[in-house]
Amino acid sequence: VQLVESGGGLVQPGGSLRLSCAASGFTFSRYDMNWYRQAPGKERELVAYISSAGFTTNYADSVKGRFTISRDNAKNTVYLQMSSLKPEDTAVYYCNAVYFIDRYWGQGTQVTVSS
Repeated sequence: VQLVESGGGLVQPGGSLRLSCAASGFTFSRYDMNWYRQAPGKERELVAYISSAGFTTNYADSVKGRFTISRDNAKNTVYLQMSSLKPEDTAVYYCNAVYFIDRYWGQGTQVTVSS
């Protein structure tokens, strides 16, 4: 089982990034997917959720209207489009797969928002 995030980096405030998470080793289309983030000295927080078929999404209040989660079950990939980025969005971003008691995590990708 692998979840591999990519797309992180350094971006100026107001900029955009798209994170990707490529899954392998399990039946991706059965799993709900989440993006979490963890800033230094803070607890990991849920940022966005998408259901297995992609029909339902939810977002943390702090990112509503700025972030969009999506998935391509044919490519076994989930995305997080991030726009209007703020310094407080700086964190390591993790993707997470959930199916009943099964939970898998990626290794994370760093997003830094700074001028």
